[in-house]
Amino acid sequence: MPTRDVLTKADLAEFRRSALGTADPLGVAADIAEAVGQGRLEDPDDAGDALTLAAEIAQIRARPDAALRYADQALAAYPSADDPRAGVARALRARVMFQAGDRDDEAMAELTALRPLLLTQPDAPAYVSAALDAAGRSAIAERWLSEAVDSLLGERATAAGQAPADPEVGPPDAPGVLFLLLQQRHRVRRDLNLPHDRQDDLADRLENQLVRRAAERQGGGTDLLLWPRPEFDRLLAEHPELTDVYGPDWDAHRARLEKELVRLTGAGRSGLGVFRASVAGLDAFAGRRDGGPADAAVRAGYAAEVSARPSARVPWPPERNDTCWCGSGLKYKKDCLPRSRS
Repeated sequence: MPTRDVLTKADLAEFRRSALGTADPLGVAADIAEAVGQGRLEDPDDAGDALTLAAEIAQIRARPDAALRYADQALAAYPSADDPRAGVARALRARVMFQAGDRDDEAMAELTALRPLLLTQPDAPAYVSAALDAAGRSAIAERWLSEAVDSLLGERATAAGQAPADPEVGPPDAPGVLFLLLQQRHRVRRDLNLPHDRQDDLADRLENQLVRRAAERQGGGTDLLLWPRPEFDRLLAEHPELTDVYGPDWDAHRARLEKELVRLTGAGRSGLGVFRASVAGLDAFAGRRDGGPADAAVRAGYAAEVSARPSARVPWPPERNDTCWCGSGLKYKKDCLPRSRS
């Protein structure tokens, strides 16, 4: 894996996608940490994120000592522990401490310190609730998320002088903190088998609003979902009716995405990317909507849901000599770049 003298943002994104599928994920984590220590990052500001990635790999591979070491190094690499980007590393430290079995108080103190970020940071509802879920404390996650939602809705009511109408959700790639809070709360309550309440109703209404907005933005074009090769093969095997939507084979699928991204660039769009999708995710979304993957509205809704997850985003375009966005492992100039001209 990491063999380049200098690691770029694209390299780190590729390691995040593929490290766990390599023969030696822990070796990848060690190599990333070594590159940081030797100052071999193209952008030194990526040090904290790179070390957090190493910590995630170690935690998933059940190496708590290594995970804590990398997480501590990540926190030291950020300007301060209060840096918004440090939240993921701090939540990861809490997960590892929970797993140790004798550091629950330290883990809860770490997550409690992160709790105010639920009101301001779009990623915080996901990583805080995930840490609590992993420790069997989903009930605490539900309470924290509910209180954060109540706080934000209360601020809106105070500003409006009355109970306001449903808030406007942001664009599909940045729907806003309230939307993400509601969605995480909805998920946690569903996992806890709690009854649907008014905030769950609001989550559903905002999701419908996001679906409409995604459909309007899409305008009948490609939805920018990237189906990695194994997922694409499974998609067409289980849902052959989607061949016309996503392409008859993986090459055609990638070519459609590349051409759409080039078209959007020509139309003045910037900050583009694709979003990794999964068949299980699409099927689960369709089940919640009482529909099927063949329904265009269901697919638009799933695309909106996936595009709201920062972890699913793959930036586009990479540099010509960087690893291609599609996950093939080839250089962009040798893989998907020419597809826009085919």
